Amino acid sequence: MAWALTAAETAFRDEVRDFLARELTPQLRTAGRRCSGIFSDYAEGNGWHRILAGRGWSVPQWPVAHGGTGWTPMQHYLFAAELAAADAPQRAPMGPGMVAPVIIAFGTEAQKRAWLPGIRSGEDYWCQGYSEPQSGSDLASLQCKAVRDGDHYVLNGTKIWTTHAQYANRMFCLVRTASGGKPQQGISFLCFDLPAPGITIRPIISISGDHELNQVFFDDVRVPADGLIGEENQGWTIAKYLLQHERGGAWAPMLRARLRRLQSAADAAFAAASSDAHEADDMALRLADAECAIDALEATELQSLRAQARGEPPGIRPSMGKVLGSELRQRLTELGVEIAAHHAAVDLPLDDGLQGELPIPEEAVFSMSAYLNDRAASIYAGSNEVQRNIVAAHLLAN
Repeated sequence: MAWALTAAETAFRDEVRDFLARELTPQLRTAGRRCSGIFSDYAEGNGWHRILAGRGWSVPQWPVAHGGTGWTPMQHYLFAAELAAADAPQRAPMGPGMVAPVIIAFGTEAQKRAWLPGIRSGEDYWCQGYSEPQSGSDLASLQCKAVRDGDHYVLNGTKIWTTHAQYANRMFCLVRTASGGKPQQGISFLCFDLPAPGITIRPIISISGDHELNQVFFDDVRVPADGLIGEENQGWTIAKYLLQHERGGAWAPMLRARLRRLQSAADAAFAAASSDAHEADDMALRLADAECAIDALEATELQSLRAQARGEPPGIRPSMGKVLGSELRQRLTELGVEIAAHHAAVDLPLDDGLQGELPIPEEAVFSMSAYLNDRAASIYAGSNEVQRNIVAAHLLAN
């Protein structure tokens, strides 16, 4: 980090480092390095979440009244940077970072008591029911229906690209509760338990070989009406609020950690005497260029921290960060594939049995799965084309 820290910030950073040195096991660090997706599998990610919960650091961004830490924006950024630098597993955000802010902002006191403690502790694991076939970027066109029947809603339809639904015991879901008028006006936000009679979860194995995604089918599924967040047909307002949290956050710490591993893999790849010096110099230049881009993104994120500390609304910053961060992520995985090509071919089974030291750097072994998985980075959480339109509309209006 290039910026100057205050004495209090330095002490906080050292406290986090000491905690990570004690609690972040070699197995968890390995899982963090070898994760080719946007976050780790349930066992490692939620296991690490529970360790953080024991320290009171699992949901630092929440209000203190609900278990948050009350940290300054810079402390949050330092925490994210230290976790990334230590190769901590990436935790799934659907519970702590997505539905929890919605529950806090729009939920009843009974809903907060029912759901927030389980999210904080890691006892509950949530998935997101937003996208549908033909309703991804045009989310307002969704058709999964919920019809009120006494104290329940009856759900029929399907959701797709539902990350980690195979692990989840709860879902937050956008459903259509009214038709006619603007499509946004007939959407509601429901939370309910998984599994339930009438729910079928079918895996979607990505081209990278990862099982992160699923399609979820609802066939006359009855869910309690007290899982409705806010008012019926108010779901679009809540959905937009949630998306600000999904697209926000710090990209630079994670990207810098990946760049560090790539630089190590490149050093090993071009160390052989037979390596082409021109190719080595070219790769070094491209990695340095990527580092400059990460520095620029980090400066933008730090500006956002200062604005947040002044109480300014996020505005278009989440959209800007999503575009810049996801495209830089893709750029790094492209470099990773090129670096891997310079390592000798090694027959390694990329499965759960891959343990211990590898004969070539991990970034090279896992480069292709990371590359393939990250093709989706510019699509998920709102496609980058849509984010550019949001930024353009804001700038033209001002």
